[in-house]
Amino acid sequence: MDFIQIVNAHAGILHKVCRLYGKEEEDRKDLYQEIVLQLWRSFPTYRQEAKPSTWLYRVALNTAISLVRRQSRRVSPIALNNELVAIVQSTQSSEIDEQMNQFYSAVDQLSSVEKALVFLYLDNNSYDEIARIVGISNSNVGVKLNRIKAKLKRIVTTINE
Repeated sequence: MDFIQIVNAHAGILHKVCRLYGKEEEDRKDLYQEIVLQLWRSFPTYRQEAKPSTWLYRVALNTAISLVRRQSRRVSPIALNNELVAIVQSTQSSEIDEQMNQFYSAVDQLSSVEKALVFLYLDNNSYDEIARIVGISNSNVGVKLNRIKAKLKRIVTTINE
């Protein structure tokens, strides 16, 4: 398989990572480009011992986490005021959109590694695959996911109050 085929076949993974780690559309586009650049740079060393999706996940998540860390060191922009946020939220009439926004809002409060674990879990990866991608033990994946689920429940409860 060549580089373009792998990227095209797994473009959904890239978009999910960008949605998870990019707050604004422009951030997502920049992140997508950065991930593709890192994939291109690391493609010559890809040994095809792991599935292409596993390799792509690892590069994409590491790139996103590194970018988030670099950006957190910069001065953050001023947030939109609550009135503007309320207007935007009120225009979203669909209950599904509201639930998705609530979900992303809750996930946004997780650490970078926790976001990656949630993302990989929701993408139906096995604990073995998640462990390989993130670089932790198989049993640690289960422990961390249980803690993250409890944390997400607390966050959603707080949001709904």
